[in-house]
Amino acid sequence: MKILISNDDGYQAPGIVALFEALKGLVGVEVEVVAPEHNNSAKSNALTLHSPLYVHTAHNGFRYVNGTPADCVHIALTGLLGYRPDLVVSGINNGANMGDDTIYSGTVGAAMEGYLFGIPAIAFSQTERGWGHLDAAAEKAAELVAQLLPSLDASKPPAAPWLLNVNIPNRPATELKGFKVARLGRRHSAEEVIVQTSPRGETMYWIGNAGAAKDDAEGTDFHAAATGYATITPLQVDLTDHERLPYWAPLAAQMSKRSRSAE
Repeated sequence: MKILISNDDGYQAPGIVALFEALKGLVGVEVEVVAPEHNNSAKSNALTLHSPLYVHTAHNGFRYVNGTPADCVHIALTGLLGYRPDLVVSGINNGANMGDDTIYSGTVGAAMEGYLFGIPAIAFSQTERGWGHLDAAAEKAAELVAQLLPSLDASKPPAAPWLLNVNIPNRPATELKGFKVARLGRRHSAEEVIVQTSPRGETMYWIGNAGAAKDDAEGTDFHAAATGYATITPLQVDLTDHERLPYWAPLAAQMSKRSRSAE
């Protein structure tokens, strides 16, 4: 069983090192790392199209790329590895990727790139920054991967790929209650932009911190994590607002009718 690991915090981040060490200990598993050279948080699914990408190998065997998380997985799957992994895993991220965070997350973006290539994928994050109790988070991540490995048996007909977003509270292993499947919550709007003046007198703008949780009711990832569970949220790529398709259909028909009348 072959697993590709990537992240958005960079190949030297404690989270990816802990995840690699935890997964390589699983029986029958081969693990390889292709990750960004530098921190690429909030890069979402961005690909680098107008400059070349370079791959280097670190002293520990990790390969790193001067690009985004999605770049790393993309080039790994389209020629760098020379084989198709059975699973793509991203993380462990330094901070939560819950609710609206998933839209911006480079951690989720790396996992989603594997999913777009038809490979099952998981994005792992800790709910707080600072790497507190990272050993427990890595242990939980390995526990989930081990549970899923039988479903990835290459000798069986391939099933439809899935994409999981997992957030693990920064707690000791003895205080983690287990896993809970939850939907994405929502956040309030981000905090105001931070304005500063550069040494050259130019105005600089820094994006403000993410807002507080807005929808953190029972059933959401925010609620489950706050109560001590590692959250599992299955994601999909289809952004279509299916419920509102009938609402917009008459407008499109009316505009089409006007276009034909003007001809």
